[in-house]
Amino acid sequence: MTDSKYFTTTKKGEIFELKSELNNDKKEKKKEAVKKVIASMTVGKDVSALFPDVVNCMQTDNLELKKLIATAVTRLESLACPIFAQDCEDPNPLIRALAVRTMGCIRVDKITEYLCEPLRKCLKDEDPYVRKTAAVCVAKLYDINSALVEDQGFLDQLKDLLSDSNPMVVANAVAALSEINEASPSGQPLVEMNAQTINKLLTALNECTEWGQVFILDSLANYSPKDDREAQSICERITPRLAHANAAVVLSAVKVLMKLIEMLQSESDFVGTLTKKLAPPLVTLLSSEPEVQYVALRNINLIVQKRPDILKHEMKVFFVKYNDPIYVKLEKLDIMIRLASQANIAQVLSELKEYATEVDVDFVRKAVRAIGRCAIKVEPSAERCVSTLLDLIQTKVNYVVQEAIVVIKDIFRKYPNKYESIISTLCENLDTLDEPEARASMIWIIGEYAERIDNADELLESFLEGFHDENTQVQLQLLTAIVKLFLKRPTDTQELVQQVLSLATQDSDNPDLRDRGFIYWRLLSTDPAAAKEVVLAEKPLISEETDLLEPTLLDELICHISSLASVYHKPPTAFVEGRAAGARKSLPARSNSSEDSTQHTTQPHAQVIPAQDSLIGDLLSMDIGGPTMVTPTPAPQPGLGLDLLGGGLDGILSGTDTGSSAPVVSQSTTGLLGDIFGFNQGPTSYIAPKVNWLPAEKGKGFDIWGTFSRKNGQISMDMTFTNKAMQPMGGFAIQLNKNSFGLTPAAPLQVPSPLNPGASIDTSIILSTAGAVQRMEPLNNLQVAIKNNIDVFYFACIVPMNVYFAEDGQLDKRVFLSTWKDIPAQNEVQYTLKGIMLTADQVVQKMQQNNVFTIAKRNVEGQDMLYQSLKLTNTVWVLNELKIQPGNPDVTLSLKSRSVEVAPGIFQAYNAILHS
Repeated sequence: MTDSKYFTTTKKGEIFELKSELNNDKKEKKKEAVKKVIASMTVGKDVSALFPDVVNCMQTDNLELKKLIATAVTRLESLACPIFAQDCEDPNPLIRALAVRTMGCIRVDKITEYLCEPLRKCLKDEDPYVRKTAAVCVAKLYDINSALVEDQGFLDQLKDLLSDSNPMVVANAVAALSEINEASPSGQPLVEMNAQTINKLLTALNECTEWGQVFILDSLANYSPKDDREAQSICERITPRLAHANAAVVLSAVKVLMKLIEMLQSESDFVGTLTKKLAPPLVTLLSSEPEVQYVALRNINLIVQKRPDILKHEMKVFFVKYNDPIYVKLEKLDIMIRLASQANIAQVLSELKEYATEVDVDFVRKAVRAIGRCAIKVEPSAERCVSTLLDLIQTKVNYVVQEAIVVIKDIFRKYPNKYESIISTLCENLDTLDEPEARASMIWIIGEYAERIDNADELLESFLEGFHDENTQVQLQLLTAIVKLFLKRPTDTQELVQQVLSLATQDSDNPDLRDRGFIYWRLLSTDPAAAKEVVLAEKPLISEETDLLEPTLLDELICHISSLASVYHKPPTAFVEGRAAGARKSLPARSNSSEDSTQHTTQPHAQVIPAQDSLIGDLLSMDIGGPTMVTPTPAPQPGLGLDLLGGGLDGILSGTDTGSSAPVVSQSTTGLLGDIFGFNQGPTSYIAPKVNWLPAEKGKGFDIWGTFSRKNGQISMDMTFTNKAMQPMGGFAIQLNKNSFGLTPAAPLQVPSPLNPGASIDTSIILSTAGAVQRMEPLNNLQVAIKNNIDVFYFACIVPMNVYFAEDGQLDKRVFLSTWKDIPAQNEVQYTLKGIMLTADQVVQKMQQNNVFTIAKRNVEGQDMLYQSLKLTNTVWVLNELKIQPGNPDVTLSLKSRSVEVAPGIFQAYNAILHS
């Protein structure tokens, strides 16, 4: 029988029969019933009463039945929409609101055509209840069809509701706009807030429900006032929310105030008063139930890191209570450490000592570690902290003793040669240590102060007995400690050091341990003096706060106070799937120093140069490998890489194999030929004179003169090698340390070998700016390692800043003007160039040849004004103004850049170019 049977005349009680069939256990019966429902809908019969039964049938694994049910549900919803549209005209506002809410909840794209007209009317409804419901419906519709919402003008209507007379309508409109902005594919807000809108929101704030207030405050947090006066006004109108009974409202108000404080002058009286007002509401939150306390504490942790002054007098409220859950206890402990100062350290230590006698092992460990952190943070009270730790060690509680030894090791690192008198007490507890971290810490202490411990060799030997059973952390520490002991007392510890080196290199499968053992072995066997300098080198002091959040992350999390991000201490992008990367938030810059001004689309952001940890280049740690052939010495086997066991470098990545029969032509030669025959096109840029980078007396007869140049967009390192030794030189290779601009060899160093005694040769190597970046001092400092068959030589040189001037450094006039205005006034640096006997046109020409582009030229009262732009290879832009008075040899140079640290190098480059 065909499906036409489903369209036959309806019998009495058909709805009841269909209901029974839809609830039948047999799949075939259900399938027939769903087909009948679809047929009835097609001919216009009202079967809406069967909707729940049809939906219940979806719990099946039959694909055909699922398809039929999906069709039926969609059609049922479509049939219901005209009814909802009629209800939107009902005299009862509750029915109108219910109808538009229901239509908004039907997440089917086809429904949107029925929803638009009723929604438009409801957004202008005379009843505020209907309007507030319609506002939320716009956000739901945007999630289904964003283009439709924009085309139909619903966003403008939603924005108009921000001026509504009813505060709940305003709150719902704000909530809807916030949700739409978050869902915007571009990550940019579709509706921008202005001063008038903000004023209306602040007016509605006082009359909203608590959740309406949260929505409004969250929107205020995304607004940046135009000046201090507006920021102060907003702060004054928000401050009363701090006294609200709802914790969410309080935290949202704190978030807005924390952001606005950043815009105000930190030393102003207003900021001081506001800071005092923030403390009481935060303290009040700690009187709530434990779950709310925890959320408050996680937010307070961020606030204390950003502005410790807010709660510096409230230490007592963070003291742990006996009935606090462990998660609250640990969080309070963390905040106590952050607030610890010389003024309250006595109170803090008394509390922490008390906590160390608790029964909860995790809490006790955290308390003991907190005492050590206080010692590191509050230097004048370090002795009192150490005394407290010794008292805890005397309790002989195993886990307390072990944790105390771990933190005492850190105290020794922070205060070397100050508290060594307690070492004997620590050694008394040696046998009780069974945790890897505690054992490793004790071993470090013994090795570090081996010259002061008479039986240091016996103590370390006792650890050596079960060497292979120890944790890797303990093994590595034991190896280093015994090497330290040997270097300090070599006469009676030779067997001990041989034993540990043998265990580490021959009997261990751990590559880290084995490699460290080989390095120590080679150092000790070839150059004990160098080994002493390496192993016993002065260590950097540990920082006061090792667990502070990175400043950029902290600023972002401050903008997310009262959300999950502030509880997790992670940005939303880390745990919210699909969140737009462009939606990241950050605190504004301080007043009059904002760098958040919108740049023109053609203006790239300046690259941030990481801070330099040490000015000493770790050239030996670079990846050095590859075959070389040295003449006249025999060639090493290829692939050995850095042969630390042979006492020298067997290869460098940028080395060259000169054993080939093909002649080697140096890059300097090809560059010279290119200049002669004209295929090296480009302006004649300034090249600094060569200077002596490596004198022969320091280079064992190897003398290097060099400079840097830029041609055809490439940076060259031009050198003259001279052999002043008594033997031939060969096997040349070069390596550069990490530097501010990422300079690295783009090709191997090509030098014909051998370089005979008394001979000189010119060579060049092309440099790329794609290498690792590390800030140097000064910025254009470069550390170099050059190898030949005699040795590896290290030197530092200065790269003239003009070689970093990129060819695409010309700005459009309008972009130049807007960028000059956007860069803060304090980022302007002024210099005087003396002895410049050039006209303005000659200056323009000279600078143009060096990729400094003149944007505009003006004559003001007989004085020539040149406005120039340049771009460094790391995308830092520099804008310049030159004031040239005809007949006056002194020229005024004004520089503006978002990275003002480049200014001295730019000045030096200008000075050199204009004097050339």
